[in-house]
Amino acid sequence: MSDPARESETEAKARRGRNVALALGLALFVILVFVVTLVKLGGNVLQRPF
Repeated sequence: MSDPARESETEAKARRGRNVALALGLALFVILVFVVTLVKLGGNVLQRPF
């Protein structure tokens, strides 16, 4: 691992870029799982047998 105190500005910028890309990828994955779950459940969520 590199020492964050010793890295150059370009290295820090590249690291921030990777962090942003990972965060966006994770957020998109969570949204995708949520949407797929809603589609699979469909209208059955509101149909409760009483």
